Amino acid sequence: MINNLNMAYVAGLFDGEGSIQYKQYMRKRKHNIKPYPTWSIRMEIAMTEKAPLVFVMETLGCGTVNSRKVRPGRKKQWRWRCSHQDAYYSALLLQPYAHVKIQKLNKIIEHYTNRKNMFKFDDKIVRLEDFRKNDELG
Repeated sequence: MINNLNMAYVAGLFDGEGSIQYKQYMRKRKHNIKPYPTWSIRMEIAMTEKAPLVFVMETLGCGTVNSRKVRPGRKKQWRWRCSHQDAYYSALLLQPYAHVKIQKLNKIIEHYTNRKNMFKFDDKIVRLEDFRKNDELG
């Protein structure tokens, strides 16, 4: 069961401190002669306090919290990060509460919705339409 108040807090934190990378670039691997288009889809929040990021990870149920490299003399930083399918799942959860990053969250949702119309939610496959219908009721 998703707590709406916690999700609103995480969305506000993400709106203020988070970033989204959604881009396509040409990537060449050693075993391929030609480069091919590759998507980089990533969501992250970086800050000097670890506790809020652990709360984000526990609330969303995905991502990792690790220390971030900083220049000498700077305060230690922590980063919550998720990518690809986890970013899609997180975008679905944050989208109803987001204000600042709503357009970028929608890009991630559209990217995966166009590829397939299902996602994994609590170890069950759920159709996107059913998720939205249940979210409106709750």
